[in-house]
Formats: sequence, C-alpha cells, structure tokens
Amino acid sequence: MRNLLIFITKYNAFFLFIIFEVSALIIYIKYNSFQKATFINSTNQVTGNLYEQVGKLKSYLSLQSVNDSLALENARLRNQLKTSFYVDSAAKHKVVDTVYKQQYEYIDAAVINNSINRRNNYLTINKGSLAGVSKGMGVICPQGVVGKVVFVGDHFSVVQSLLHKETIISAALAGTKDLGSFVWGDDLNPRTGLLYDVSNSASPKLGELVVTSDLSLWPTGIPIGKISNLHSKNAKGSFLNMDVTISVDFSKLQYVYVVNNKLAAEQLGLEAQEKKDE
Repeated sequence: MRNLLIFITKYNAFFLFIIFEVSALIIYIKYNSFQKATFINSTNQVTGNLYEQVGKLKSYLSLQSVNDSLALENARLRNQLKTSFYVDSAAKHKVVDTVYKQQYEYIDAAVINNSINRRNNYLTINKGSLAGVSKGMGVICPQGVVGKVVFVGDHFSVVQSLLHKETIISAALAGTKDLGSFVWGDDLNPRTGLLYDVSNSASPKLGELVVTSDLSLWPTGIPIGKISNLHSKNAKGSFLNMDVTISVDFSKLQYVYVVNNKLAAEQLGLEAQEKKDE
C-alpha cells in the first residue's frame, strides 16, 4: 500500500493530466450534438464488429447443430413454398386463371448479440440496410417468431425480441383459428408467455400450437408456442387467457430470417389514411 501511495505521489501530475483530458472529452462530446452523434455511431460500429467476431466463435463451436437446423429449415421452406405467395385473381366469375405473386422475401442473418434475462430484451444481427433490412420487418427462425427490427444500420440491425414487454403479437389457435393476443410473461421466464383475449366459445387443448394470425406483422402460421395451461388465473369474463410455452429457445439462437412483406407499405399507408378519416 505504501509503495502504491509513493507511486501515485511521484506521478500525480500525469494522473491529473489524464483526469482532466477525460473530463474535457466527456464535456466536449456530451454538449455538442454533432460530436455526440459521431461518437455514438463510431462506438456502435466498433461494438457491432466485436459482437460479430464473438458470434463467429459461438457459431464455430456449434456448427453441427446449426447445420442440422438449417437443413431442417430448408426442407420446411420447400414444403411450404406457397405460403410466401398471395393469389391475384384477374376477375370474378371466370374460369380459374390464378396468378401467384410473391408477398414475402426472407433475408438470412446471423445473431451476433442476444439478451434473455432482462425485462426488455434485444438481439443484434449482422445484416443491415445494405442487405435490404428496414425498420418494422418481422424476424423468425426455424422454430418460430423471434421479434421485429427496430434499429437499422448499414451492416447491422437491432431486433426487439419476443422477450420484450412491448412485443404484442396477433395470434391464433392453430386448430380452430380462434384469435387472441400473445405477450411475454411477467415472471421473466424466457420460455413462457401468455395468450389472452381468446373468445370464450373457443375450445383450446393442452399442447395445441399457437401461431401468428393473418393480422400480424409476420406471415400467417408461424409458430409462437404451445398451450401449457388451460386454466390461467387471468381468465375472466367473455374471454379466455392461457399460458404458452414459447417455441424458440433464445439461449441457443444462432441464425434468423428477416421477413420482408412486400405489401406492408401499401397496407400501412391505407391504415394511416383510415386513421386520418376517423
């Protein structure tokens, strides 16, 4: 301890210089908007590159399971290729002459940073605007819904996870198509959520699959989870609430697909016009 005090006393001018330099830089960046924005952008770029390198290491250590998952996903996409298209009929009351036009495009991306133990969780992916990613796009993986894009850079994007208090998904029971809304649970368990406001006339079954509805941001039928409790304490009135085991294991998430809904801009524009007329 004595030697440490002697060392500090001997080089006190140097330490004071460092303290004053750091303080000056903090004040300079904090109270100048241009310098602050430049510093934040530079920091995000450096952090993004660091996350990418860590993500590559994690990917290398789990190549076998990732390859198996990707192979399974490719097979599933081939079997369900028509789900990416919508029907554009030329006219009514005519012989069936249906033309299929693509509605959804998928951008593959790697997860380079991810959190699961907070109330509001996010993940970072290694694709940005240069790859076609934009704010508001849905994100999925082979197991189901992951979240939605909220921030986009040139090479990286930040995704608001399904494990986020503000993530609300229009969902449906896979068997009966009864609609409801899905949110992450209050207990912060990364594998449980809540399906609420399902019609009281519905007959849900234990283990029944819960999927995205045609009212959601994501393509119809993407898995969210399975019903684990038919007697939630929150059930009341003319609606049913039920616990759901989330399909995606966010602790093992490596690769995702960003969903580009090619009709989203048109839909949002019409809905915005509707709100103006109200």
